[in-house]
Amino acid sequence: VQLQASGGGLVQPGGSLRLSCAVSQSTVVDHYAIGWFRQAPGKEREAVSGIMVSDGRTYYAGSVNNRFTISRDRAKQTAYLQMNNLKPEDTAIYYCGTGFLAGWQNYSPKDNDQFYWGQGTQVTVSS
Repeated sequence: VQLQASGGGLVQPGGSLRLSCAVSQSTVVDHYAIGWFRQAPGKEREAVSGIMVSDGRTYYAGSVNNRFTISRDRAKQTAYLQMNNLKPEDTAIYYCGTGFLAGWQNYSPKDNDQFYWGQGTQVTVSS
């Protein structure tokens, strides 16, 4: 399974960015969620948001709820994360992953082997 992530960059506080993540294998997409995790310098990786491609069920971390919106395109096997009203504390490397949606809800770094991972992309929020 391969995941191709894109997006990220440098933005001022209050700005917006959009991340995308495409999954290569349709059988994975049929049963799994696609989404993002992030890791800030000196901190553990945390779950951000995930979406079931099959039925659209979502997960959001409390810190991003009402600011980030996740969506998916089933035909393209791709998920998108629209990040609005970005804050400096959103600065991190964002990792695209696919796995069971429950994995986002109960995520711990020791669970990393339960996911397939794409490359990380840097998001920096700074004035």
